Amino acid sequence: QVQLVESGGGLVQAGGSLGLSCAVSGRPFSRTSIAWFRQAPGKEREFVSTISGNGRGTFYSDSVKARFTISRDNVKSTVYLQMNGLKVEDTAVYYCAARSPTGSLYASPDTWPYWGQGTQVTVSS
Repeated sequence: QVQLVESGGGLVQAGGSLGLSCAVSGRPFSRTSIAWFRQAPGKEREFVSTISGNGRGTFYSDSVKARFTISRDNVKSTVYLQMNGLKVEDTAVYYCAARSPTGSLYASPDTWPYWGQGTQVTVSS
């Protein structure tokens, strides 16, 4: 079975940095696209970033461009999300998701069949 495990969440001050990790098992990692979503209290799940299987294709939501960086290590089967210049509004539970490469509708949570349990990121002022 496909399993995704997020780690690295925690409490950080506004303007600070935090790095998240997503360890993936159960399917060929190099042929798996990975995305990060987040969900704040009372809000719908929101697309953050995605990366293709070979790492050459990356996309970011407008709200995190120039601040967050997604990357992957296909030897360790792990995807990373480096978050810099954090803002209070970045506070949310962050989830990683996986799917086989298919089209470009990456921003819709419904197109991602495999999900991790989430990790809490809290940014204080």
